[in-house]
Amino acid sequence: MLFDINFILNKIAITEGQRVAELGCGNFGYFVFPVARMVGARGRVFAVDILKNTLEDIKKRALQENLQQIETVWSNLEIFKGTKIESASLDQALLINILHQSNKRVEILREAVRMLKNGSQLLVVEWKNSDSPFGPRSEQRVSKESLKEAAPKLGLNLKTEFEAGPYHYGLIFYKV
Repeated sequence: MLFDINFILNKIAITEGQRVAELGCGNFGYFVFPVARMVGARGRVFAVDILKNTLEDIKKRALQENLQQIETVWSNLEIFKGTKIESASLDQALLINILHQSNKRVEILREAVRMLKNGSQLLVVEWKNSDSPFGPRSEQRVSKESLKEAAPKLGLNLKTEFEAGPYHYGLIFYKV
């Protein structure tokens, strides 16, 4: 395993009844399902991705596991207001291993910030800029310093940073 999902989720203290989005949830929704259990039946988890077949797989598994609080949302996160989630409606948003996949990182962050309520949190987990036996090429990786520098311009303040595993760092921002 590249990182401990429960360790990371405990860093942002998701509680019952919250509205949380995993932006770029990927094939297996690794974070979607644990978050769904944390928010409970009164909460809502948005599994957001650009790949429709990924969303179909997550929707099927959610039905099988009777997790009705999971809602799949197709979106290109690089387009401002392109995600069909209301502005200022989320308690938490997660960007796990997403930013390194795009050249439009600022646009993705802007879209995430748009959906967050004031005072709510954005969790970013990305590959460290150190050599590793796998992962994206070094020129694709996002330095945590550049994220920390860009955050205030996007209406975010850094709350904390942490080691998210041997190859990843984690940053938690809150929307001001």
